[in-house]
Amino acid sequence: MMNERFYSNLGLAMRAGKVLTGEEMVIDAVRTGDAKLVIVSEDASANTLKKVNDKCIHYQVPIHQYGSREQLGASIGKESRVVIAVTDAGFARLLVKP
Repeated sequence: MMNERFYSNLGLAMRAGKVLTGEEMVIDAVRTGDAKLVIVSEDASANTLKKVNDKCIHYQVPIHQYGSREQLGASIGKESRVVIAVTDAGFARLLVKP
């Protein structure tokens, strides 16, 4: 149940225009303070995870590892996605609430 709600809320955030994808765009959003939550797929490479995690820690942006790249991509209507940033605080809270 939890993961279905997570993916549908992520899709809702995408339709609202509050989602950025791609490693460079996400890192830029973290740097500028636009990212309120970063989601990394569980099958991301160790290098990608470390790079994004280090940025998030430095700029104090919450980061969650969740789902596969295919699941994340499908939930936002795109091909597989490894790194996603949510740029709206309300959607960020909605995605991390238990």
